[in-house]
Amino acid sequence: METPKFKLADIFNGIIIPLILVFLIYFLAIVVNPTGPQHVLGTKGTGATLGIIFTQGFAQMIILGIPLVLGLLWNKWAGGAAGFITGGAYYLASAGYSNGSYAAYNVFNYNFYGDMSMLGYLVMAVIIGYMAGALNNGSSNFKRMLGAGLTAAIITALIQFYLNYNFSLTPGQSMAHGLWAIKDSAGNAIMPLQYDVGSVLYGFTLAFIPSIALGVIVPILAKVMTWYGIQPMRHQ
Repeated sequence: METPKFKLADIFNGIIIPLILVFLIYFLAIVVNPTGPQHVLGTKGTGATLGIIFTQGFAQMIILGIPLVLGLLWNKWAGGAAGFITGGAYYLASAGYSNGSYAAYNVFNYNFYGDMSMLGYLVMAVIIGYMAGALNNGSSNFKRMLGAGLTAAIITALIQFYLNYNFSLTPGQSMAHGLWAIKDSAGNAIMPLQYDVGSVLYGFTLAFIPSIALGVIVPILAKVMTWYGIQPMRHQ
């Protein structure tokens, strides 16, 4: 078989695209991230909310998006297996980082490897891939792919929210409660179990908007991939 000739497109695909991804990661982590050095969108209010969606939310979309797209394009087993890998990596990294961060301040009260707000992402990544694959069952019909993707994304988001709110360790549970709490002018929660329109909208945005976006974007991506034949081979 003749070796393909070197083309300018090879430079674009092999160098330019990876460099763009590196810059995007740098930009999101340093400039947009509310805990980053520059945090141009701010650390409170709407800007911080957008920053969290574009960083932590974006990272979680990738962790869940890979098993979701494989579930839609291949089958439920591929989606579930991919979710175990991506969700497991995210869980280990997040729990390890949190344990180290608290240990740096001589706080050893929490073992985040047992925190449901983190362990949940391992479970949800498996479920979203398996569920989408089972619901879609190899179909390339866009409406069915969209329905399967949205259903899996919303159900896993609801389960994750329930785990975060009720069963996570105290730091994670306090954050989950704080998303929905009425706050005073300084941003302190004054009625953590009471709700108003603003607090519900804020909590809903952070807890569910990334998942809803994921449930729409990934089926579109999967459908486009089928147009170009970019999908796993199914063996009979």
